[in-house]
Amino acid sequence: MQTRPLVGVIACRREVEGHPAHMVTDKYLSALREYGLEPVVLPVWESVEGADIKPLLTRLDGLVLTGSYTNVVPERYGAEREPENTRDDPSRDAAAMAWVPVALDLGVPLLGICRGFQELNVAFGGSLYQAVQHQPGRLDHREPAGDRETQYAPSHDLEILPGGRLAALHPERHTRVNSLHQQGIERLGAGLTAEAVAPDGLIEAISVTDAPAFTLAVQWHPEWRPREHSLYDALFTAFAQACMQHQASPSSLPA
Repeated sequence: MQTRPLVGVIACRREVEGHPAHMVTDKYLSALREYGLEPVVLPVWESVEGADIKPLLTRLDGLVLTGSYTNVVPERYGAEREPENTRDDPSRDAAAMAWVPVALDLGVPLLGICRGFQELNVAFGGSLYQAVQHQPGRLDHREPAGDRETQYAPSHDLEILPGGRLAALHPERHTRVNSLHQQGIERLGAGLTAEAVAPDGLIEAISVTDAPAFTLAVQWHPEWRPREHSLYDALFTAFAQACMQHQASPSSLPA
């Protein structure tokens, strides 16, 4: 019996009952299992930068950079901290920046969501708005007040740019997505391609231009009830297929 592809999911480092903890919210893990994948939580430490992480990533068939309430520290992209930017996770920053280039080099499929989308941009030398709502001409992309149903409901239009990797997954050029972020892409990293934009022009999806494997990241949260939204479903279906292909590839099989 074939085992499910093993997908590493980056953790956030938080304090739980007075102790440091490595944690991932259930919605990401449940969504991956729903699409036939086996998620494993990857702990994060700042010491991972400079370490040999290739043996870890060679065991994986996919990598997910999740959303989080924390932000990439602005020093990572050469900016001074703005007052609205109050929650950091340096351990996660270190792990993400170390894992992304190695995963790409190994051809491991990668899916970035919200913070993960921003991490991918910073990993490629891009920069971030720390408070999109204060930028002239930009919408307020933060989640509305209310319960989870309200917060994760589609809240703005999305234009999928023609000819890209996302367009190949979803034939409809326009749809609506949820929006639960304060930060966003200011300068797109070199080697990345914009795949979709919000009505205010803010980039909402990116890919690694020359990556042979599935490498997509989105600013919204497709893990929220993905079967109920055609674009979310298409993303997870394509990622799962890429992970299965990686699992079956000769380079991922034991010698």
